[in-house]
Amino acid sequence: MASILDLLNTQTGEQLVNKASAKTSEDKSKITSVLGMAMPLILGAMKKNAKDPKGAESLDKALQNEKHNGEVLDNLEDKDPEELTNEGSKILNHVLGAKQSGVSKTIAGTLNIDETTVNNILEMAAPVIMGLLGQQKRKDNVGSSGLSSLLGSVMGSNDSHDQSFLETLLDADGDGSVIDDVAGMAFGGKKDKKGGSLLGGMLGGK
Repeated sequence: MASILDLLNTQTGEQLVNKASAKTSEDKSKITSVLGMAMPLILGAMKKNAKDPKGAESLDKALQNEKHNGEVLDNLEDKDPEELTNEGSKILNHVLGAKQSGVSKTIAGTLNIDETTVNNILEMAAPVIMGLLGQQKRKDNVGSSGLSSLLGSVMGSNDSHDQSFLETLLDADGDGSVIDDVAGMAFGGKKDKKGGSLLGGMLGGK
């Protein structure tokens, strides 16, 4: 089943890792591990927020903004890192709020990486996640009431939009190939499991 982590195997994912590495001077494998833990967390927080009708409306309105139409996926290489982090900071403030510090500290401690570096990576990833969601929302014509299901699909936990999402990931890739299984990724099954328990802990076991 496709999930957000498959993005790391696409050209867009590679560009995100390269940009984050250039900005933070951190090893690319560490950045991949941070993203592997952080992206499901950010989506999980969005899904939790979307369970509340007001939260769903707020996210729906944000995704309707043309800056989240998916254009960032095609032009990531040309994006200024500062522009990404500035936009990402605003997104994370809405999505995680006061929990952002705890998320960054936990990831930093788990991967033995500087907390400021983790924050920078999260901020660069957030506009990419919003662009991916905005593109998928337009593709599947999803309204605010369907966002929880869409987020679940992007997290790899249900399949109502899965085929469409897989096609989006394939479109984002340069050569049309996607690694079949998240467990086969570079950071391995162990960290993937750890990321899962982290997600449960940060979001109250949901």
